[in-house]
Amino acid sequence: MRELQIGGINIPVPIIQGGMGVGISLSGLAAAVANQGGVGVISCAGLGLMYKNKATDYLQANIDGLKNEIRKAREATKGVIGVNIMSALTNFEDMVRTTIAEKADIIFAGAGLPLNLPSFLKPDSVTRLVPIVSSGKAARLICAKWKANFDYLPDAFVVEGPKAGGHLGFKKEQLADENYSLEHILPDVLREVKLFEEKYNKEIPVIAAGGLYDGNDIYKIMQMGAKGVQLGSRFVTTKECDASDVFKQQYIDSDESKIEIIQSPVGMPGRAFGNAFIDKVKKGLKVPKSCPFQCIKTCDISKSPYCIVTALYNAAKGNMKSGYAFAGSNAFRETKISTVKEVFDDLINGFKAKTEEAQSRIQNVF
Repeated sequence: MRELQIGGINIPVPIIQGGMGVGISLSGLAAAVANQGGVGVISCAGLGLMYKNKATDYLQANIDGLKNEIRKAREATKGVIGVNIMSALTNFEDMVRTTIAEKADIIFAGAGLPLNLPSFLKPDSVTRLVPIVSSGKAARLICAKWKANFDYLPDAFVVEGPKAGGHLGFKKEQLADENYSLEHILPDVLREVKLFEEKYNKEIPVIAAGGLYDGNDIYKIMQMGAKGVQLGSRFVTTKECDASDVFKQQYIDSDESKIEIIQSPVGMPGRAFGNAFIDKVKKGLKVPKSCPFQCIKTCDISKSPYCIVTALYNAAKGNMKSGYAFAGSNAFRETKISTVKEVFDDLINGFKAKTEEAQSRIQNVF
C-alpha cells in the first residue's frame, strides 16, 4: 500500500477508521489506529450523553466531551487524528469550531452536504476538510461551492457506498441497485474530482468506503482509483474499540441473516443488527415521551418511534434491550476479538498477497 497524502498530511497506511457513534469510536480506538499509521477517527455524535454530568446542558456537554476526547487521543498517539461530524447535527457548528480549535488533523463531514464547512477555518487553522459523499454530483457541487465562496477545495473525499453500516445516503430502494454500488459510484466521483484537480492543480484523493472488509477488497477498490479506504465495522471487534464487550459480542455472535435495513428516526435508512428492540419498533410498541436533546435537525419527535441517540448509547454501553448496533454488510464475518495491530497486519498482508498474485499472473502472460 502506498502512503496517502491529505492536504499535506502524510498517512503511512492509507486506512481510515470510520467514525462510529454513539460511543463506539472515541479516543481509545482512534489513538490505536493512528499508532498503526492509519487515521484514527473520533465520532462526536452523542458525546453529550457520556459527559452529561460534567456540564450544565447537553450541547455544552458535547463540546466538553469532544475537547476531552481529542486531547486524550493526542496524549496517546503522535499519529493522525480526525473527527467525524454529521452535517445533520443541530450543533454541527459547535462541533466544527471545537475540532478546529483543538487542532485535530482532519474533519470528516457527512450525513448531508457541508457546503459552509470552510467558513469556519481561520488563517492559522491546521485542520483539513474531507466531505463524505455518495455521488459524483455531490462531489461536484461541494467543489464548486467551496471554490466560489471560500476559494477552498476539499483536501480529499470519502465516497461511501450503500453497504456501509449506520445511516446511509441512499433511498431504501437504491441499496440493492447495482447502479448505486460503490464500484459504480466511485468512478463517477473520480471523474468529477479530476476536473477540479486539473483546473486548479490540486490533488484531491478519493477514499472508498462501505462494506470493505479485507485486503482483497482494498486491493480491488484501489485498482479502480481509490487512494485509500475507510473501514468501520472491522474495528468494532478490537480490544481498543470504545464500545462495551456486550456490544462487540453482538458482532461475533451474529450471522448475515441478522443484518437488516431499518428506517431511522432521522429520516434515513440504516443498516443494523436486528434484535428485540427493533422488533418492538416494527410493532409500534416504542414511543418516545419527549425529546430531551434536539440533536438531529431531521428528527421529528412527533413522528419518531424512539430517541436514536439514546438507543445507540444504550447499545454501546451493553444494554441491547434498549438499543441496537449499527453494522456494515460484512460485519458478521468477524469471529473473535482482535487488537487493532492484528487487524492492520491482516489487511496489509491480504493486500500484499493479492498484489503478488496479480503480478504473478502478468509475468505468466509474458
